[in-house]
Amino acid sequence: MTRRTTIDDVARLADVHKATVSRALNPRTEHQIGRETVERVRAAADKLGYIPNAMARGLRTANSMTIGVILPDLTNPLFPPMVRGIEDYLEPRGYTALLANTDDNEAAETAAIGSLLARRVDGLIVASGHSDFAALAEARDAGVHAVLLNRDAGGVRFPLVGGDDANGIREAMAHLTDLGHREIVHIAGPERLSTSVTRREAFEAACAARPDVIGRIVEVPSLTIASGFEAMTAILGAGGKRPTAIVAGNDLIALGVLRSLRAHGLSCPDDASVVGFNDMLFAEDFTPPLTTVRVPTLQMGREAARLLLDIIQSGEQPTADVRLPVSLVVRGSTAPVRP
Repeated sequence: MTRRTTIDDVARLADVHKATVSRALNPRTEHQIGRETVERVRAAADKLGYIPNAMARGLRTANSMTIGVILPDLTNPLFPPMVRGIEDYLEPRGYTALLANTDDNEAAETAAIGSLLARRVDGLIVASGHSDFAALAEARDAGVHAVLLNRDAGGVRFPLVGGDDANGIREAMAHLTDLGHREIVHIAGPERLSTSVTRREAFEAACAARPDVIGRIVEVPSLTIASGFEAMTAILGAGGKRPTAIVAGNDLIALGVLRSLRAHGLSCPDDASVVGFNDMLFAEDFTPPLTTVRVPTLQMGREAARLLLDIIQSGEQPTADVRLPVSLVVRGSTAPVRP
């Protein structure tokens, strides 16, 4: 049987004391030694395939070396890249992510928080915040370390890592107005979600800045294909002048809009341009390929994990938000308005 690599083996290869190895491979103590030594120890550990004993470390430090991650819907393509980013950052530092999927249900979120804390996770990354999240407020008051991801939680002040949603809407509206569109509908997500509120407000501001633009908002109950289809079908059936462009609250809503247009014998972008939000996987494979706002989901996950480990190490809970830049990706679903 092959002998398991030990901390002594790593210490010999890196030419340091084994206590230095322990500190270098622990995110709570790596700051106590020089960066060059940390990198040398990690390189030696990687070369030897050394796996730290997370259970023993947890017993020594009173930490479980686990992070709870609460997600609203794992089937939504927005969230798996965030999870990958979280795991990419946690794994080299000896942490494991425990995932809880809540189906965007507040009662399930409350149960998930209780369950994860009962498992003694060292902190939480919460991607499913609602505007009145009582369980999260109780966790904050109890001193739980947490970072919000993508959505905030109303008055519950934990640090938030998200994209610059407002600027994404501004870029989408500038693109459409440059193409000559003046009658634009925003199919917005539910108001209980902070991302929906931010995008709605940015749409309203963009319309207010352009008096020649006739903007209208249609709110849907969920960020789903079905909601997009039903909303667009209602818009088309309402009579009156049809909008020339749709700004969807996310890419799933946009996909529903495209399906509704086809069901009514209309084409995109000839009869209506459509802009999504998030640039989820396969958005470029839609028919037509979807113009959308790209959100840096992988980087958001990594940044949330980095911020949480910094909080765990320092014991300090900042409240400042981190907004990562987004960008408009122009594809085939938008075109100049037809005369």
